Amino acid sequence: MVDFEVANARLQDLLDRVGSPRPVSADEPLYCGLDVGTAFIVLAVVDAAGEPVACAYRFASVVKDGMVVDYMGAVDIARELKEELEQQLGRELEPCAVALPPGTEGLDGGVVKNVAEGAGLDVVAVFDEPTAANLLIGARDGAVVDIGGGTTGISVIQNGRVVECIDESTGGTHFSLVLAGARGMSFDEAELYKRDPAHHREIFPVVKPTIDKVASIIARAIDGYDVPEIVLVGGTAELTGIEAPVEKALGIPVHKPNHPMFVTPLGIALGCQAAAEGDLDA
Repeated sequence: MVDFEVANARLQDLLDRVGSPRPVSADEPLYCGLDVGTAFIVLAVVDAAGEPVACAYRFASVVKDGMVVDYMGAVDIARELKEELEQQLGRELEPCAVALPPGTEGLDGGVVKNVAEGAGLDVVAVFDEPTAANLLIGARDGAVVDIGGGTTGISVIQNGRVVECIDESTGGTHFSLVLAGARGMSFDEAELYKRDPAHHREIFPVVKPTIDKVASIIARAIDGYDVPEIVLVGGTAELTGIEAPVEKALGIPVHKPNHPMFVTPLGIALGCQAAAEGDLDA
């Protein structure tokens, strides 16, 4: 089973750095992870030891079903985040890694990379999202499931290596659509409503069929593999209690770290650090 103690400590440290970065020297190497998601764009920064230094994020509607649909909007937000952190840190940010949903490398990998480069970052690595997440989680055997805004991406891991990686179009956007229809809300109202943990118990029965759909996607992805544990990450995994029905449907232990929305961006930054220092093939 994954020991979440180190990952949770790093995630809390990253959140503590939002608006309050750790002071660094002018010559200390820094590495960035840019996560261009359906609901948020996140820029995380780590040092040479992989410890969080700074983080900034913005709500965004630049991605649909895992694909960038507003390129200039994505570039503008990424540039704003970069400039914000550079002002806070008093130095320029350059090395960066990015990630994208599994199986979309040929379709969208260049676009996500171009977003980062258009913002002035130097892209040194491109990962699929659940594999990037596992650079923080450190699962040796199991499946890492990134439930994002538009898609659910799954990496099956055996002996520390990814043996299967898929992505399907179901995620937080579908939760919001179901909630909007059930409660007579606009889509934007439903998006905001579901993010408040105080509403999670109330909306859980409404979005349960969509949770079951996510479970069925996971079941297909792991079919034929020995998967002793499933780890949920991504913004949609922030929904309180989402792991319980997934575990019931699959009959496999399901866990999630604290602050699952920030697992992938921090993992991307760790991948940037490893790739830039020659410790990782990406």
